[in-house]
Amino acid sequence: MPFARRSASLDRRTLLRASLGLGLGLAAAPLLSACGEGGGTAGKAVAKSRGALPRTVAANSVTADLAGTTTGVPHAYFSYPKSPVRSVRGTPLKGVQPIKAMTETFVPPAPGRAQNAAWQAIEKRLGGQVDITAVPADDYGTKFSTMVASGDLADLFMYPETGGVAHKAAFFASQCADLTPFLSGDHVRTYPNLAAIPAGAWQECLYGDKLYGVPITRYGTSGAGFYRHDLFREVGVESLDALSSLDRFLEVCKELTRPKEKRYAIVAGVTNLLAMSAGAPYQWAMDKKTGKFTADLETDAYRHAVETAAELYKAGCYYPGTLQMSGAQKAQYTDLFKNGKGAYVYDGMPPYLAPSTGYVESMAAVDKSFDVRPMVPFGPTAVAWSDNTTLSQTYIKKAPKERVEAILRLLDFIAAPFGTEEYTLINFGVEGTDHTRDARGNPVLTARGSLEVGVPWGKLSSGTPALFSATNKDAVTHAHQAYTRLIPKLVRADHLDFTSPTWDSEGSGSLGTLKGDGLKDIIAGRKSMKDYDALVKDWLAKGGEKARAEFEEAAQQSTKETAK
Repeated sequence: MPFARRSASLDRRTLLRASLGLGLGLAAAPLLSACGEGGGTAGKAVAKSRGALPRTVAANSVTADLAGTTTGVPHAYFSYPKSPVRSVRGTPLKGVQPIKAMTETFVPPAPGRAQNAAWQAIEKRLGGQVDITAVPADDYGTKFSTMVASGDLADLFMYPETGGVAHKAAFFASQCADLTPFLSGDHVRTYPNLAAIPAGAWQECLYGDKLYGVPITRYGTSGAGFYRHDLFREVGVESLDALSSLDRFLEVCKELTRPKEKRYAIVAGVTNLLAMSAGAPYQWAMDKKTGKFTADLETDAYRHAVETAAELYKAGCYYPGTLQMSGAQKAQYTDLFKNGKGAYVYDGMPPYLAPSTGYVESMAAVDKSFDVRPMVPFGPTAVAWSDNTTLSQTYIKKAPKERVEAILRLLDFIAAPFGTEEYTLINFGVEGTDHTRDARGNPVLTARGSLEVGVPWGKLSSGTPALFSATNKDAVTHAHQAYTRLIPKLVRADHLDFTSPTWDSEGSGSLGTLKGDGLKDIIAGRKSMKDYDALVKDWLAKGGEKARAEFEEAAQQSTKETAK
């Protein structure tokens, strides 16, 4: 996969919610200045110590209809277990004072505990109380900054996807529980469901030789969005293998675009798909021989993707106005696709099979002829990005040993695998109240259940996700086939092995905003490709070059340590 010359992609989270992240570190800065660097490796460019990683084991779950692989293809299921088994014994929070948790949510507010049968049933199993503050995703960064600035941290909180504090490692060292003694090596076996989380997800929780967070696990890659197979087939693309190059994709998109029918090839953006198809790295590429880092923006592959995106825009292939939509308008542009206004939309894989509001079920409700399937990067140089190993991580406020252990037991409960009693309670609520069983024995949410399961337990912890739909067996097969093609194309994100303070604080914040805004100007024709080099230069000057130096310093230190 050629990463030509030096000349991070439109990151999934930056793309979807680029309006967030601005200034998030500023509110927290006074607190962190007062706390200092927190000792140890906080605030330094260092290699992450694999010795601090948990020694993970495979989960004991129900037999899959389509088996996953040890390399990352998830298990897929056509039916749900009739009698879910318990994965957590006893009442893990018995005698524990109420735990305060704060996390984001992507759905409308759920009914509170007093009116929520599912919440009550979960706490009965836990034997204790969990007070969850659920904040709309587009407001979460601001809420998090306010919490940090006030010094009133929740016992357990999700770190914002789009960036939080200015000095991340220092914040963890001074304010958060060091989980290394509790979870590293075989210590994680105390929490069997956490022990089943893949090692790659834990890697993102490392800072130097310390393990601070617990991953909210995802599929390893976000994939490459979704497309209408029925529309692509109309223009002669029966299989994605027919998309042999970016130029061929451009031709197909022109055929798909029909303004008189108010239907366009692309809704919102397509740069990530084009970049993966061209073989561009995810954020950074590291030369294994020299230890030198190259930003995605610097590669010919990424430049080619942007050039193609600009040509698509010039040809009128984008649904009008959607390229400029911010993350706060995500529901608006995804609804355009769901209602048949486009042939392709970029989004992560999790909402594909989601009940009711996901792509498959919501589009079937509009028109049963809509055949929506996961897109896969195409062409001979195509790669898949490791951009979805986790949604984010959750952190525990510094507390006595017993309190930390109790919160880890809560997270172990939440991370229960597919088909277990705990998973069923969290995702489907109480049988007879929140869900019923259909003719095939699958749980189907009631109107009440659709609201009650909106409590975002799964934004505090998550085991390895499984592929399942109670209503569409074919869609489950399509998702499994997509991962079967995506995982072999996966390129490892080497920079995740190292801590760069600059990248931690600015990569998905100011640098992400600078890149996203600059690329939109070029793609929309307000600027030309002649301005691309100026954008790269500006991005490097405002933090990219410093992040590169820190990554390279950490890589060199790692090489020296290995050589000893």
